[in-house]
Amino acid sequence: MDTEALRSFVRAAELGQLQHAADELGVTQQAVSKRIANLERELDVRLFTRTARGVELTLDGQAFLPHARSVVTGLERAVTAIRPGARALRIDVLGLRSAQAVVLHDYWRSHPETDLDVVILRVDDPRVAVAAVRAGDIDASFRTVTDPATVPRDVQMIHAFDSPLELLVGPRHPLASARTVTPPQLRRHRIWMPGIAPRSEWAEFYDQLAIDFDLRIDAAGPNFGNEMLLDALAESADLATLVGARDRYTWPPTYDLRRIPIANPAIVYPLSLIFPRMNPHPGLRAIINHLGSLTPRPETAWVPSWATMHPGFGN
Repeated sequence: MDTEALRSFVRAAELGQLQHAADELGVTQQAVSKRIANLERELDVRLFTRTARGVELTLDGQAFLPHARSVVTGLERAVTAIRPGARALRIDVLGLRSAQAVVLHDYWRSHPETDLDVVILRVDDPRVAVAAVRAGDIDASFRTVTDPATVPRDVQMIHAFDSPLELLVGPRHPLASARTVTPPQLRRHRIWMPGIAPRSEWAEFYDQLAIDFDLRIDAAGPNFGNEMLLDALAESADLATLVGARDRYTWPPTYDLRRIPIANPAIVYPLSLIFPRMNPHPGLRAIINHLGSLTPRPETAWVPSWATMHPGFGN
């Protein structure tokens, strides 16, 4: 099958006009029309209907588009795998101070030749990240679809690494002098987590955590960012929050904030990686191997239900 015809079909479907597709591909509109006509003849179906505004996909065209896009994306990745100056590996993280970004930075420091592009999609719904992976906008995302049955077949989700949580408090908090704390010790304390977004994986995580240990996790109030949260912790004698052990936070020395490990059991946030099942970016395998070398989950640990339902989340 003519790959240029597939490429023309995909771009015309995405842009809605043959002329726009031709301009992007650097050919004439007649060339795009001929390629698509030949493709329709080969498939023996109509892929488009012409409208006053351009072209629209037929039902057959809608069914064919994701497969054609996968072929075109795979071909582009195959070419970039052997071409000098290939496109960087583009991975989505939750934030540049998040555990995912820290782990990627540690990997890059050991492998500075890696062409890595760390991006933040700034979305809360993991399904949006899945759509970005499927569209080829990103090569992988550190997100979790908490219901494994809803993961699309052309996307793979694997356990990436575990992030044990720590309690973060100011110097006047009752637990400030503790070397470790247990989940039952947190029951009578207010744990402030502003910015827990509905429909996000972390909303489900903290809901389960609060129920299982009868914790008071408070998401009330607007999220003014980490700096404001750290300010509030430093000034308060009763506020606390939870942070990942690998998350990177900085604050003035005068704040004297304390990061206290949680044990018996450890509270663990399991992070996953989503990427295309077919034709993943050639640079992704080395990242996955690196993730597999990280510190394993503590023997005594609490994890959310999705970490036990999904076969890829075993330790």
